[in-house]
Amino acid sequence: MRVAILTHSTNPRGGVVHGLELGDALCRLGHQVVVHAPDATGAGFFRDTLCGTSGVPASAVGRDVTAMVETRIADYVRHFERAQNRCFDIWHAQDGISANALATLKARGLVPGFARTVHHVDTFDDERLSALQLRAITAADHLFVVSRVWRRWLAREFAVDACHVGNGVDTCRFSPMPDATDAALRARLRLPGGAPVFLAVGGVEERKNTVRLLEAFRILQSQLAPCRLVIAGGASLLDHDAYQAQFARTLAQSGLAQDAVIRTGPLPQELMPALYRAATALVFASVKEGFGLVVLEAMASGVPVVTSRIAPFTEYLGDDDAAWCDPFDTASIAAAMMAVLDPTRRAQRIARGFAIAAQHDWIATAQAHLPTYHRLRERTEVLREPANA
Repeated sequence: MRVAILTHSTNPRGGVVHGLELGDALCRLGHQVVVHAPDATGAGFFRDTLCGTSGVPASAVGRDVTAMVETRIADYVRHFERAQNRCFDIWHAQDGISANALATLKARGLVPGFARTVHHVDTFDDERLSALQLRAITAADHLFVVSRVWRRWLAREFAVDACHVGNGVDTCRFSPMPDATDAALRARLRLPGGAPVFLAVGGVEERKNTVRLLEAFRILQSQLAPCRLVIAGGASLLDHDAYQAQFARTLAQSGLAQDAVIRTGPLPQELMPALYRAATALVFASVKEGFGLVVLEAMASGVPVVTSRIAPFTEYLGDDDAAWCDPFDTASIAAAMMAVLDPTRRAQRIARGFAIAAQHDWIATAQAHLPTYHRLRERTEVLREPANA
């Protein structure tokens, strides 16, 4: 099958990672795949791929999120209005921007139908954004989800039975085996030897619960100095300015040493495995997630995990697999961060992490898409028949 996968960005966000890994796995299964994204810089995706990729020309946009979303939808529509860009059997959106573009193209008869992966659903104050998010779900012919919590949500809110496809992890890319990038990563971040390093991935966002994590780290450092909190990533299309200002105020008032908290911003993809290996633990105390791919990446790297006792994490992690916390309770996060340092349980959690990572395979994720893809292809062939008659 010729498959077009559409994402919202070329940056290393969870849905984009999923789209690229799905594309690579489908290629290994013998399909032809091109992953698309609006590309404002012309730099392409954040990593090399086995599948094809296509940067959709992206118009200049300002800081207004709603205007940016509407512009990116229009960019996608403009790109696929050209018949030479529509040589695909399957159309698959990974987000609301690309799903709205496909909904418009479908309404105009330019694509026969499409599938949409709902990683998670956001809450917007802006009515236009809320309406676009709703359309991105209801206009799709088929829905995929990566976790059961969102499958249940879609069943409750829309009476839709979404297909659960799960997630995977590349255990060749993410592993405990050091290489030349480990020293480069430590030098880049100026990480001292011997001090515990707590890693958070995803930047400073309300959904990532970064302010409470910072407050928990302050509690922990008062008991365990010196230690480091590294906050990596953070490339996002949404506006997090107010929350980031709250984080900056909390940090300024914390009394923490200047080098205690390190914000890396987005890192080159080749340094991410080394970043995990440099960590004593991953702390992922999110209040809302689609799946939490970084949990699997950390576990495959031999790094124990602190995470929120909420779905989706409770779907694929057992009681002894992580140091659990209440994400709304700063003291609970701090206690879990302390608990993950216990040498005996640490070794057990690392072993369990390897076992969990091994259970999540991208080929299995790709195969879970195929029955729905076949139904979409049949629809495409039926709609083409009159033109071929």
